[in-house]
Amino acid sequence: MLVSTGYGTAELFPADGAGPPVQGWARYAQAVARELDALGRPAVGLAATISSDLPPEAGLSSSAALEVGIALALCEVAHFHPAPLELARACARAEERAVGVPCGLLDQVACLLGRAGSALLLDCATLEHRDVPLPSELVLLVIDPGRPRALASSGYATRRAEVARALARAGVDWSSDLDEAALDRVEEKLVPRLRHVFTENARVKAFADALQRNDLAAAGRFVSASHASLRDDYEVSTPELDTVVGLAERAGAYGARLVGGGFGGSVLALASEPLASRVSEALEEHGARTFVVQAANGARVLSS
Repeated sequence: MLVSTGYGTAELFPADGAGPPVQGWARYAQAVARELDALGRPAVGLAATISSDLPPEAGLSSSAALEVGIALALCEVAHFHPAPLELARACARAEERAVGVPCGLLDQVACLLGRAGSALLLDCATLEHRDVPLPSELVLLVIDPGRPRALASSGYATRRAEVARALARAGVDWSSDLDEAALDRVEEKLVPRLRHVFTENARVKAFADALQRNDLAAAGRFVSASHASLRDDYEVSTPELDTVVGLAERAGAYGARLVGGGFGGSVLALASEPLASRVSEALEEHGARTFVVQAANGARVLSS
């Protein structure tokens, strides 16, 4: 079976975990197999070749894509079909098992529930979600500055721990329960972290509303404001990412922000069709690679 959402070549093995420890990307395969085993998947193995055209370590959810692709293949050969959200949870647990990254569910859910031509609006507390149509005249550019990063060795886990501590001090379980008064209940050094989360929740909703109104200028402003908050309050940006965002905006993008967990990776820019080429040229002159991307249907088995 060919699974086209990851990197390298790995041999998948029975879900009992027999065999020597694995390294590299194969750790994700092992972790996914064990999480599916815990859900009751029959122990049916396969050998698989895994390929991808996604730039490695570019902050583009490559690990989530790999996990979901492997999970779908393992489920298909075993005639085992958990619900998409249950599968997403298993893949997120596999990420932490494989490399110790305490990731959320956004990337895995997006891989499974993405729909062509739409953004996915997801409440990570309730897992309620809905599709938000993308205007046809909107061009999405992914910009890879060429500085790879490994999330497991970055400050991602530290930021997650800081937010969890701040939420506990604020007396709420989920960021969606925050209000401005909560910021007064948090120790001073954690206020910027919580302020980013609080304002980002509002920006996400405002961004979705702007898309539905076809107000691309407003949508771009929310995207750029998101980057500023990631840079100043959450402190996960880098000078390279800040430079790329500024270049994209000056070249005519509606807005731009880093994507992924930060500390490196790529930038997403929103542009009109007439200006997309100019934005790409400006970034490529700077030495970055640009890709025009489209919202597509989520990961699925093409043939078996």
